[in-house]
Amino acid sequence: MSDFPVRLRRSLLFVPGDSRRKIEKATTLPADSVVLDLEDAVAPANKPQARALVRAALHTLDFGARERLVRVNPWSSGLLADDVRETIAGKPDGYVIPKVRTVDELGRVCALIEAQARAHGMDASRMALLVLIETALGVMNLPAIAAFGAPVQALIFGADDLAAEVGMVRTPAGLEVLYPRSAVAIAAAAHGLQAIDLVFPALNDEAGLEAECRFGRQLGYSGKMVIHPNQLAVVNRAFSPSAEEIARAQRIVQAAEAHGYGAFALDGRMVDEPIVKQAQNVLARARAAGLI
Repeated sequence: MSDFPVRLRRSLLFVPGDSRRKIEKATTLPADSVVLDLEDAVAPANKPQARALVRAALHTLDFGARERLVRVNPWSSGLLADDVRETIAGKPDGYVIPKVRTVDELGRVCALIEAQARAHGMDASRMALLVLIETALGVMNLPAIAAFGAPVQALIFGADDLAAEVGMVRTPAGLEVLYPRSAVAIAAAAHGLQAIDLVFPALNDEAGLEAECRFGRQLGYSGKMVIHPNQLAVVNRAFSPSAEEIARAQRIVQAAEAHGYGAFALDGRMVDEPIVKQAQNVLARARAAGLI
């Protein structure tokens, strides 16, 4: 059996927490997860207003099957406690924690959220944490952060904050962030977490977005951060198995079952246990996306 996570997170749509109009629109869009953003998308003066708006939206709007997440401000900002305290009554499905630098910092955030959940009569174990790796320290401490355990469910790679801190020159090819981008995907896989890929900033470059999604999948990512509704169709399609991939995976798994899971030849190519595992992962993603 595949251990690919059940929760479908192909697309995480980030929405400014201080815009009721944009939040309402997000409830109609084909995003797997809607992230109500209290960090980068909200000016400092608007953060109190945004917290109240996010709490009200969580209470009153119907998000359907979409996961409802809140991105708080980083621990180092001193704003995170207020972000959680003012929004947890809306019973979000989880929180996105930006700029996580150390496992000790992550533990403090987790303890704060658990305490607030208990104060509101909620089961904190059912609230997911998605951790953004976007600092140099976060990359250096990836093994410990990824091994933290529940309630962490995913690692997200944030390229632009990391580039700014390190002094990288960002390019469309993205070779300057290939090492940390790969490291996040590998650390996530090592601990059974999902890996969510970086933002694609060119809003009108559909071909470029599709190419970046394809490469992200090759690295091991299962989804992507989205900053504009027009990107959703491409991202959802790119992180879902194609009909050809599904058919091939089904043939591999059926043949493996017939051969007793040993090494064998199929269509002129050798198939062994790692190939069967990859096929099982394809079918797990297809089932999660409702394709089979």
